[in-house]
Amino acid sequence: METKYWIGVVGAKHAVTGRTRGICAFSHGKEQAISKLAPGDRFAYYAPREGYRAGDAVQAFVATGTVGDGEPFEADFDGNPAWVRSATYELETRAPIRPLLEPLSFVTNPKNWGMAFRRSLFEISTDDFLLIETAMRDT
Repeated sequence: METKYWIGVVGAKHAVTGRTRGICAFSHGKEQAISKLAPGDRFAYYAPREGYRAGDAVQAFVATGTVGDGEPFEADFDGNPAWVRSATYELETRAPIRPLLEPLSFVTNPKNWGMAFRRSLFEISTDDFLLIETAMRDT
């Protein structure tokens, strides 16, 4: 099966929880969202803020990971029930979004770049993922 690449839009604290517990969740823990990902798929978490619609602005990619083996399962995620998958995290540095607006193909209008992140989970190209990963390694 071919590897797919995804962006999950989360609060930065959510990414820390996922990394600490070795799991990933998307779209507020909805089963439909996590079921889109398969073992071996890669993801990058983009955080607009520290918390869910709260806290200081972050506006950066904050983690990358790979979905582990096994099926989705229910777990407590920061005090809320959520559908999750096992995951291994590779990078946990912050790469600000603004320098990446022009080269990312899914940002079709850099002046209104926030529109690209209104979906909480979306698939991206391999090239876009590698660009994000490189930016995170270089910070």
